[in-house]
Amino acid sequence: MSFSRRLKDAVAQDEEARLVYVNNFEVERSWAVGEPKLPGAGVSFTGTTVNRMEEMGVLLAEAGDVVILKAPLDSGYRDYLDGLGAAPADILVADDSDPARTVTDDALASPRLLAELRSLAEGRTWLMPMGVSRAEEELSRATGLPLAGPGADLAKHVNGKIFSRELIDSVGLRPVPGGVARTVGDLSVLLDRHMADGGRAVVKESLGVSGRGMVVLRDRTAAARLLRLIERRGASATADLVVESWVERAQDLNYQFLVTRTGEVRFETVKAAVLRDGVHQGHSFPVRLSDTVAGELRDAAEVIGQALYKEGYFGMVGVDAMLAPGDVLYPCLEINARFNMSTYQSRIAERYVPDGTHAVAATIHLRLRRQHGFEEVAHALGDLLRMETGRPGVLINNFATLNAAAPADGGEFHGRLYAVCVGADAEEALRLRSVADDRLRRMAEAG
Repeated sequence: MSFSRRLKDAVAQDEEARLVYVNNFEVERSWAVGEPKLPGAGVSFTGTTVNRMEEMGVLLAEAGDVVILKAPLDSGYRDYLDGLGAAPADILVADDSDPARTVTDDALASPRLLAELRSLAEGRTWLMPMGVSRAEEELSRATGLPLAGPGADLAKHVNGKIFSRELIDSVGLRPVPGGVARTVGDLSVLLDRHMADGGRAVVKESLGVSGRGMVVLRDRTAAARLLRLIERRGASATADLVVESWVERAQDLNYQFLVTRTGEVRFETVKAAVLRDGVHQGHSFPVRLSDTVAGELRDAAEVIGQALYKEGYFGMVGVDAMLAPGDVLYPCLEINARFNMSTYQSRIAERYVPDGTHAVAATIHLRLRRQHGFEEVAHALGDLLRMETGRPGVLINNFATLNAAAPADGGEFHGRLYAVCVGADAEEALRLRSVADDRLRRMAEAG
């Protein structure tokens, strides 16, 4: 059974259901509104680029499904995907698109698109967001399409790092040493405990995303500075933070499983996360793990999945884990009870990463002087561009993010491409990633 059918069976109890994919990346930004923040932890980012990550849904959806996009596919990219047979779903495009808005907000502002979505409400079509916030609830009401998952309040609750921390503490899985700081006093006690003897501590907002809302405190001076900044908010201010000891990493892992509407937990996959400065850059798969560690991950998935089901959750779950030296597994750093980047590689892995090969899902960052069409990217990649299943090469799984941040009046900007590099083994896949990065940088430098 394909991933698409497994997903539909889990969320709709109907393998033949139609899903309308709404790929509202960084839905945590909506959940985090009004929540306590760490002073100085925010990192500026280009929301216009994040919003164009919705194009990844095109390679996840199957024939008969629908993907909502902010703008049409680049014609060259469309031809490329058609040549691969990679984009069989129907695509609906917002008639009112604002680069600063999420795809959901674009849809809500698009009368024609809303009418098209209402016409799909025949009883077996479901709205499938990356994650559910108030905006997706509103889109469901406006179109008559039921959500393929629980509502926004529950989604926000189970996606908080505080929820993850308290769940792990309650079910007996191995935790990273740490705790929850509800008050400034709690925070002071936890920092003293976890920074004893020169140790470092990680402090996390409950709903931070992609490395934002997190600080690593390397000494007591930094800890004291953070406490002073939070205390300035006033005696009644809450902290609502997670504090954990720094653990030297051997490998960052992400594993996925489905929780069905009937409470069954179905393990999907495990991948190694590729991080840079704490920010997610992609995945490497398959992952070689000992039988003991692999078994621990499956056991953890069952425990966490059952706990989520008791809360009322069903659907896709991704969990970040850490394998420390000596094969010591910390099976839950945080729960992402929603789609994550690994989810968007599921159909690609089934169709374009044959058994016996290895893939590295990469984010390629480029400094650009102007916008580039897909034909230029294809020319730059040359023989690397993967056009045949089973052949080593590079598959572009998001092109829209390359030009999303381009200023209207011209000038330099930062763009990025998402690609899956497939080789005979991990070394070849990483080499392909490096060569692709080099060729695309030369394209950018040529102007």
